[in-house]
Amino acid sequence: MKKLVSCLTLAMLVGISLVACTPKEESSDVKEENIQEGKDVTLEGKNENYLSAVDVDYGYEFTKSLEEFKSNEKLGYRTAGSEAELKTGEKIGEEMKKIGLTEVTKDEFTLDTWEFEKADLTFTDENGKEHLAVLGGYQVNFDTNGVKELDIVYGGKATAEDLAGLDIEGKLVLIDINQREEWWISYPAYQAHLKGAAAVIAVQEAGYGEVDPDALNAQDICGPDDAPAFSMSQTDGNSLKKALEASENGSIKVKFDAKSTVKMDGKSYNYYGKIIGKDPESYIILSAHYDSYFTGFQDDNAAIGLMMGVAKGLVDSGYKPEKTIIFNALAAEEWGVSNTRYDWSTGAYNQIFNIHPEWVGKAFANMNFELPAYEHTTQDEIRSVYELNKYLTKFAEKVPAVDGVYKDGISVISPLRTWSDDFSFGIAGVPALRNDFQDSDFMRSHYHSQFDNVETYNEDAFKFHLNLYGLLTMHYDQTAVVPLDFTNRLQVLKEKINAETFEKAAVSSDELVAEIDNTLAVTDEVNTKVAKINEDYLAALTEGDTEAVKKLYDESRELNSGLLAAFKYAEDNFTRLTWEDVLIFPHEHAQNNIDNLTLSIDALNQGDIATPLDEYLWAIDNNWYAYDFEKEVFDYFTDYVLEAPKEKLMWGEGKIVGHEDLFDTIKSLKEKRDQSNADVSAEISTLNETLVRQKELLKTTVSDETASVKELGEMLAELK
Repeated sequence: MKKLVSCLTLAMLVGISLVACTPKEESSDVKEENIQEGKDVTLEGKNENYLSAVDVDYGYEFTKSLEEFKSNEKLGYRTAGSEAELKTGEKIGEEMKKIGLTEVTKDEFTLDTWEFEKADLTFTDENGKEHLAVLGGYQVNFDTNGVKELDIVYGGKATAEDLAGLDIEGKLVLIDINQREEWWISYPAYQAHLKGAAAVIAVQEAGYGEVDPDALNAQDICGPDDAPAFSMSQTDGNSLKKALEASENGSIKVKFDAKSTVKMDGKSYNYYGKIIGKDPESYIILSAHYDSYFTGFQDDNAAIGLMMGVAKGLVDSGYKPEKTIIFNALAAEEWGVSNTRYDWSTGAYNQIFNIHPEWVGKAFANMNFELPAYEHTTQDEIRSVYELNKYLTKFAEKVPAVDGVYKDGISVISPLRTWSDDFSFGIAGVPALRNDFQDSDFMRSHYHSQFDNVETYNEDAFKFHLNLYGLLTMHYDQTAVVPLDFTNRLQVLKEKINAETFEKAAVSSDELVAEIDNTLAVTDEVNTKVAKINEDYLAALTEGDTEAVKKLYDESRELNSGLLAAFKYAEDNFTRLTWEDVLIFPHEHAQNNIDNLTLSIDALNQGDIATPLDEYLWAIDNNWYAYDFEKEVFDYFTDYVLEAPKEKLMWGEGKIVGHEDLFDTIKSLKEKRDQSNADVSAEISTLNETLVRQKELLKTTVSDETASVKELGEMLAELK
């Protein structure tokens, strides 16, 4: 096992060069003689104490232990509100007490629960041999009440065209799917449901589960519980397809033994424990989720192991924090609410919006962990809100390396993405970050498959993250004022203004740009003030001047609260989502639509139907799905975003700027695509009407953005 070269000095904290040191091997075991004790321990000593106390083996063993409870005896699964999740939560709560955390708390919240017990499908292959396929599950209600004989047919990708004329009433439908490049499982599942299918059996042709032909896949359904779907491996799927091809009518009998149960308005629990600091009302929150698909070694057992490892390292090192450090194990990250686009991050959303909204304004940061025991790329990535980017980039330069991983160091990227719990904390007003994982091959290969298991464990990567996030926790703790710099967000907002599009729409960006520049100037002054306070505070801590520490801290509370209020205001007013859950600024919604509408109209006026269909119209809102599914399917998954109540939308509430329904126009153009000299005047008229609305929307959103930037500038000006 490679060990950390532990050469961390106070220089890391103040941003100057590291002192020279000689590489050495250190034992991962905590040795009493290596822990400096007493109130006069330097900051450098505290950091060294932590690095010496970090117990990689503890984190790894606790990670493995989380596989103890499962819903499905063959595959695992520890899902929202299931008995396995509840027992695992209790286990984590008890472990928090055992390692020395205090005020361990069990927070109850309401969610929809899911138990997936089994899905075993038996069929006779083309050679007459009986074959058992163990299937993965989605969050749906389906119970055969024992072994049941059903017909199964092949339905292509279960698009409207694939299922047209195909008798699927009461039958299982075998389908192919690529959820990364085409559409989510909810669309073909609902399309087949409308045609009377008993359930769809989805085979990943690419996108997920690429590690092995035997890989299953599981995702959140993002759909109703009565449109059942299951997951089958390519190996089993190919064998079943051959059997169907060999049959006389493209249908065979199979035996299905399945039980998947969704119940509305159940209960689950988030757990947290504390290391209480001198200020019990100022928080640093570390979090990870404990629900999982399959065994979920990386996602997210190892993240719980990382969080607990950091907690144990801090406790064992004798670290006495200035602020209160909260270690929060969150339930139901993968899924927790039925029949919504935004069905994940349920535990985190409830924790910060409903259970502990008082944490907002008191929390310096949320550090959320996902898939941390794997080297996703050669450069470790920290993904954060815009306002933490510069602070983290400076910190990352001084993190000691671990031999064998991350040879290209650490990069900090912004903004957050929606795929993990940190997003819920961020939009609530807690400056959030996570160890990033989404840009690696792991997402296509192992993610949400039974191959996310202990064999993926990279000890060096796990050690690196234990060191990194323990040190970062202490670094935050030794900061008086939350280090929020609004420069990055404002600069990106300015960069996202497309002058050409604004000109086409006859919308001026001058006032918006002017307000951005004014606020940037204010931001520079605030940053200077914050940096000076934090520098003086760190110096006082370093010198052990407790009187100066207390004075600086007390006098900066108003500034700290003001910065956090400004951050929440920025999140409320500048964070929006596309229909594919990508973060955008409000004006980008209309800006994107205007571009694609203008290009479509220009092409159609020249008699070109193919280009708008192939390149532009699908990129307007969620009209991607108008190409392949019936109007009823398209409307269903549009309306459940536009018309759903707050408790269904959760973290997606208010984040969609608008919607243009081009279903009929796209369908009409598809029919005329191959016609020579086709009359598309009606379609052009519709698109022109849509363009007028989008130009007006751009004008409105730019006006709102301008006012919001001005307000943000005024909030920051009060802090100078």
